[in-house]
Amino acid sequence: MASQLPAYKQDFIQASISGGTLKFGTFELKSKRISPYFFNAGLFHTARLAGAITTAFAKTIIAAKQDSGLEFDIVFGPAYKGIPLSYGITIKLGELDESNLDSLSSSFDRKEAKDHGEGGNIVGAPLKGKRVLIVDDVITAGTAKREAIEKIQKEGGIVVGIVVAVDRMEKLPAADGDDSKPGPSAIGELRKEYGIPIFSIINLDDIIEAMKSYASPEDLKRIEEYRQKYKATD
Repeated sequence: MASQLPAYKQDFIQASISGGTLKFGTFELKSKRISPYFFNAGLFHTARLAGAITTAFAKTIIAAKQDSGLEFDIVFGPAYKGIPLSYGITIKLGELDESNLDSLSSSFDRKEAKDHGEGGNIVGAPLKGKRVLIVDDVITAGTAKREAIEKIQKEGGIVVGIVVAVDRMEKLPAADGDDSKPGPSAIGELRKEYGIPIFSIINLDDIIEAMKSYASPEDLKRIEEYRQKYKATD
């Protein structure tokens, strides 16, 4: 059964599986949920895998520009996983479209402000008055993205969107621990709170679509059941 996903999504999923960054099995998440799959962007450390993830990010961003009119001046990566992503994605966007070579820049934040030399919280392009696109691996609870948005705004930047590698499409854990109740996702909450678009290279629906080509019926059943149990309302 051929996948209906765009080629760049198929390529990214295949690279993630072959490189061991997307795994299927039994994994306990920070939320204590038992997930049938796990994605670890920190394992994109070989040249081949780094090229795969930055290419997928760049093509997702290009699609967002074409479909949604997304415009930005700076690719911003929150410390720590977002740091190499911001530079790699900026380079790839320049390779794919030469008009970006001198118009796009990258930046990242420090966990702690530097108190000597040039000082400050930001490394790379100054953010003041610039349209900033945040890139990162995933959004879990949204806390790290809120911190990044606050830092960017404090520097005078304008956050115009967020792009992540994977959208798990899960509802946030319930405060009372009752996961049977419907609920919003972290991405949905951020969209509403800040009024900005959030894009992903792939989401759980894409992963399931791709799995139809090679996974066993048992694996497909497990991940389908997980989706139904934890699916977010937005």
